[in-house]
Amino acid sequence: MKFFAIGDLHFSGLPPTKPMEIFGPHWADHRERLLKHWQSVVTDDDVVFVVGDTSWAMRFSDAMEDLSAIAALPGTIYMIRGNHDYWWSGASKMQKATDNRITFLQGHGTAIGNVAFGGTRGYLCPNDTAFTPETDESIYARELLRTEAALQEMNSALTRNGISDEDAVRIVLLHYPPFNDKNEPSGFTELLAKYKVDHCIFGHLHDKMSFARIPDTFGDTKLHLVSADYSQFEIQEIL
Repeated sequence: MKFFAIGDLHFSGLPPTKPMEIFGPHWADHRERLLKHWQSVVTDDDVVFVVGDTSWAMRFSDAMEDLSAIAALPGTIYMIRGNHDYWWSGASKMQKATDNRITFLQGHGTAIGNVAFGGTRGYLCPNDTAFTPETDESIYARELLRTEAALQEMNSALTRNGISDEDAVRIVLLHYPPFNDKNEPSGFTELLAKYKVDHCIFGHLHDKMSFARIPDTFGDTKLHLVSADYSQFEIQEIL
């Protein structure tokens, strides 16, 4: 079993209602390229994390074309919400609509053997250039609570599986990076340290300056930026 991740698919049906080439020629035919690579490297024994901004659709019914294409791919798929996933609905409704081929996580965690994972969207962090305390502080605080709830469920799942702390591997899934645009410590990085998180996977970023500033690690946590364009539209192997 291998663990893979990808984020920011930004699908919009076929033919695409929002062609991504407007953001640069490197996005040309990105849907076909990404799906082809997924099919070439992932087997049904593997796990795939999709970390948000999956579809440009505004309504769940409109997102189903994109979700169905993903649900038909190999692997056991777990998905979190991104800031552009306005179509997001209740988890049970979404899982039923995708024939339980996708598990939708928001503030929840689980474990397969000794590998625990979970998470939520995350948010802008204080002192980010785009952070406005009056409107953003409450959302930031809510996402911290959801992240910690997921981490607690991850630990409970490890206990049920009889996994010791030394043998556990913990993976946090976020859409936003766990820090601001200056890479400063945040409530999210405090949680990564508190719960001994081994890997933090996220997307959201799409510009070369952001790509260049993301470190390989933060504290003892290995960081994985998996935005589709950063990943050159190839799904990334995590474990």
